[in-house]
Amino acid sequence: MGKREKEQLNGALSEHLNTIHETLQALNQTASSSLEKGSWKEVIQMGEHLYKQATMVGMLWTGEAPEVKALEENMASYFNMLQGLLLLSHSSTVGAGPTLSSCIHVSIKQVVDSSFMLMKESVSSYVTAVQSLRFTYRLLYLWHIAFKGSNDKKHKLSIPQLVGTVWEACSALKKTPATNITAIGRAMTQVAVSMKDVLREMNELKPASSDVGDESTAQDSAEGESKSQDSDDSFAGDLGDDLSPEEMKIARLTTDVVSATLLVIKELIRSITSLLKQESSADTATFVPSLERLLKLSQEIGLQVDELGASLYPPQEISALKAAIEKISRSTDEILVELEKLEGCSEDFGKACTGLRSSLKQLEAELDQSDATDTAAKIENLAIS
Repeated sequence: MGKREKEQLNGALSEHLNTIHETLQALNQTASSSLEKGSWKEVIQMGEHLYKQATMVGMLWTGEAPEVKALEENMASYFNMLQGLLLLSHSSTVGAGPTLSSCIHVSIKQVVDSSFMLMKESVSSYVTAVQSLRFTYRLLYLWHIAFKGSNDKKHKLSIPQLVGTVWEACSALKKTPATNITAIGRAMTQVAVSMKDVLREMNELKPASSDVGDESTAQDSAEGESKSQDSDDSFAGDLGDDLSPEEMKIARLTTDVVSATLLVIKELIRSITSLLKQESSADTATFVPSLERLLKLSQEIGLQVDELGASLYPPQEISALKAAIEKISRSTDEILVELEKLEGCSEDFGKACTGLRSSLKQLEAELDQSDATDTAAKIENLAIS
């Protein structure tokens, strides 16, 4: 392959890459509501075509290095399909909120990035293989065979791997949410998963061990001091094992609050999922913002649940606990308002909210009592001093 052919091949690749970059920039804007909404099924179908075309790229390298013309034709077909995929995906975002748009963007970016890597490697492999072949003609025949074999093997290994990456990206399109409700529901599910983790940690909190005789206490103390020096891990593992009875009561009530909060989020997911059939006919200008607002409120509650979990370790932060449950209560009320706007408030969701309010009141009362006790103790200490 001469210099002109090499430049021609690299030039064709650069042109295709620039076209896709320009398309991505043009489609980076929010899809106009006047644009006809595309179906995500069409995106999946185009992804399947691209999947097959990526396979064709790999097949070009099953034997000897392909001809320049074959590589250029394959490249043109591939990038035409990729271009079509971008246009279809953009039309599918008509009426999509930030959450759905973000999911689509991530999936499409994976396809584009993997495609770029595959086509760049394909051209690079061709150029390197042919240059190596021409060089070996100047050397001994046996050395030529050894060099060419190792060089081809390297590229034959890398290209199939990149084809596999494209396959994975195209297959992932089938798992990408196609509606706002599905995207919002998945994001809320992540909030619920995080809450479960916090709840599990709370259930592992233990009260301080009671003394059993002076001798055993002294012995345990000596052993405890020895063990505490063994490793930092043992200290970290016992971090929540020294709660006083009063702190343990607050921990149990807080655990009840988190459990009730988790139930509210689960029922919220069920409630919005029940609206799936209404999404296509709903007023996008109000429907989608309400869904996004529900997600934002759920995520805010998730942050406060994290704060509750962190504040339970001794010394417990009463003020932080109070602030967190106040925000959870306020966010829950706002969720109820937004859900009623969507006419999706189920009876089970209402019951879950009632249960959460009850748990919040019990915890709030206990925190007030603990706060009052601490204040009285401080006043007494001041009087003694």
